[in-house]
Amino acid sequence: MISAVGTTADECWAAIQAGRSGVGEVTVVDTTGLITSKGGQSPLVDEPGVDRCFTLAVRAATEAVEHGRLAAAGYPGDRVAVVIGSSLGTSRSVERFHEQWIKQGLRRADVRLLRGYGLHSVADLVAEKLQLTGPRSTLSNACAAGAVAIGYASELLWSGEADAVLVGGVDPLAGLSFNGFHSLGALDHDACSPYTRSGGLNLGEGAGFLLLENADVAARRGVPAIAEVAGYGLSADAYHLTAPDPGGDGASRAMAAALRSAGHTVEQVDYINGHGTGTPTNDKIEPKAIRTLFKTPPPVSSTKSMIGHTLGAAGAVEAVVCAMAVRDGVLPPTANTGGVQPPSGLDIVPETSRRQAVDVVVSNSFAFGGNNAALVIRNAAMTDTPPPAAVAAAVGREVVITGMAGIAGAAHSHADLLAALSSGEPTYRDQLEVDGYGSRPAGFIDYKAIAAGINPAVLRKMDPTSRLAAAAVNELHRTYGKPGRQQAEQTGLIFATGLAPITPVKDFNEGIVLAGGPSGANPKFFPNTVVNAAAGHVAILHRFKGITATVCAGGTSALSALHYAYRLIARGASERIVVVVADECPDALVAGHVKIPGFLSDKGVRPFQGDGTVLGAGAVAIVLESAKNAEENAVTPLARIAGFGLTGDDSGIAGLHADGAAWSRSMTEALRSAGRSPEEIGLVVAAAMGRPVVDGVEIAALRAGGLDRRPVTATKSLFGETYGSAPGLGVVAAVQAIQDGFLPGTWGVDTIDELPGLVPQGGRAGAVDHALVSSFAYGGSYLSLVVSRWES
Repeated sequence: MISAVGTTADECWAAIQAGRSGVGEVTVVDTTGLITSKGGQSPLVDEPGVDRCFTLAVRAATEAVEHGRLAAAGYPGDRVAVVIGSSLGTSRSVERFHEQWIKQGLRRADVRLLRGYGLHSVADLVAEKLQLTGPRSTLSNACAAGAVAIGYASELLWSGEADAVLVGGVDPLAGLSFNGFHSLGALDHDACSPYTRSGGLNLGEGAGFLLLENADVAARRGVPAIAEVAGYGLSADAYHLTAPDPGGDGASRAMAAALRSAGHTVEQVDYINGHGTGTPTNDKIEPKAIRTLFKTPPPVSSTKSMIGHTLGAAGAVEAVVCAMAVRDGVLPPTANTGGVQPPSGLDIVPETSRRQAVDVVVSNSFAFGGNNAALVIRNAAMTDTPPPAAVAAAVGREVVITGMAGIAGAAHSHADLLAALSSGEPTYRDQLEVDGYGSRPAGFIDYKAIAAGINPAVLRKMDPTSRLAAAAVNELHRTYGKPGRQQAEQTGLIFATGLAPITPVKDFNEGIVLAGGPSGANPKFFPNTVVNAAAGHVAILHRFKGITATVCAGGTSALSALHYAYRLIARGASERIVVVVADECPDALVAGHVKIPGFLSDKGVRPFQGDGTVLGAGAVAIVLESAKNAEENAVTPLARIAGFGLTGDDSGIAGLHADGAAWSRSMTEALRSAGRSPEEIGLVVAAAMGRPVVDGVEIAALRAGGLDRRPVTATKSLFGETYGSAPGLGVVAAVQAIQDGFLPGTWGVDTIDELPGLVPQGGRAGAVDHALVSSFAYGGSYLSLVVSRWES
């Protein structure tokens, strides 16, 4: 752990036990003109030319694997997963790029600052440094990201898809967060005082990492368990983008779900590590939620009173604190209280830590968008019985697709999208003139055309990514019917995006640059700068109040979100989840890529031809349900989720290993999971997008997996590179092929010697019982999915 009070877990824990605050003067961010100059700055010294986010993450992740003696464990690298939660990522570098662009023009802006732009780049770097090549994903539920990451990591262990998981959260201090919370008036001018004075929050920075593995394996190799992650719960308020539900209902539901998954009652909880931000709203609502669930609440304290609010890192940082509290039998205190208990009547362990047995802990993390997460961390020695969630995951249930809809470029409706698959006509039909670089084709979306049916009051508050997400869900409901209120409130929502919200971040940064300081920080833009903003808007529109999470994993985002939803439904944590994936394509995205030689085509996307790619906007909404739930509601499934393959390589930020071995493993693992041979696959939907550095690797992977002679299509030839949503659109193509027996073709291509099975332009008829969708993310993560015909 790294925080304002130390650069190792032991240093931080010693300071926290002593009630010592690390909140002080901030020097790594310009605080001129802000409400406060105080924050929780870590003692970590910046590395020249390295984004602070990367330094924090690698240092903390390395400490975790060394502490857990991972190198001596004997796990193959491809059986160790990396899962990271973050809200800001490399936003400090992005801020510098925006400032250069705005002040000096695009030609003088240093495009190298965007090398780690994708939020997933921090996980890619950690995987490279530690040579971990197993499943990989990045979660970004704003201030709940670290906790949600630990939840997903648990799913990977419970399902047996990884033998160990390095999981954590990281966020640096940054101008975006300081100016953003300043614009909302949410910062405390002094050291924050959660649950008491409640004058606002202090921003902090840090990283917290855990090495998770199965208890019996750890015992056999002689590594003592610090604590056990026994369960977790997620929920959505569906109330407001920045304010929690006044009744605390969503927070109570998350805590209750966490305890159910762990097999514990409220009476067994010894301590709650509260969200405890110090803002008036949180300090009013969280105690209410706790008192609703716990008739006699246990002690509750706030770590943020000493280290500040570390945003996306908070859930993971606080999980480290909770694990050590369990190990040592110590309740950490709440600082800055004046030694008094709060009006809520909760015991907040004021000022001084307290020694007592701590066997079961609940750790709360709440976030913008009405996202709630709670973890249960317990004494690993208190029982040999695995938690109910782990038992249910081992058994599993059948999961089916019961609805899907997509939009991309000029295809403003699901019907338009299906027509493009049938006709083979690309949906990218626009041209953008980039100053000094000529024109490039792009798949822009007409936002007015997709706005029909979206509540105008909510629409006005949406950024482009949120509008795309909302439009995809509208198309889903238009095609398959809208759920009733009760079903909607029980429906989960997992949102994903490959690139995060580009437009609101640029607009927010631009206002500050042009105004020369915080006076230009527009509170209208700031709430939409968090990656999960679209999830919040969609939940509010449709009253989705079930499980919620947000994935931001680059080009694998859609399949990563589907995998998370699949795992939750398979173990019975939810009956119905809508997976929504959206990626915008603003002028800035095209302009940012045009400086990369050979990246953009000036014609169109001809996969495997090496002409470059075309960027486009796209969105997809896919409904997953348990087969049992679909049957009970008389819903005929479109297809069955048959198997996933999740792998990675150690190529590092923006890299891909040229041999395609890791990519091929994702395909063969998906086939193994589905119980299918390559010969049974009637269609492969490839991720090829016109760049040799990608397409050549995928051909090598298809050959190694025995899939190069099966029918192969590349849907990016029709929709362009829509990043995170691209494999989601590929799932639509695969399921539609199963439904109507037509194989969509690859635009601009007739034959490829290296790929005998390629379906040429125009497509052809063909029976499909099983289809494989392939995806990759720059940085070396790969995810494949097999979908199969549903047979009741």
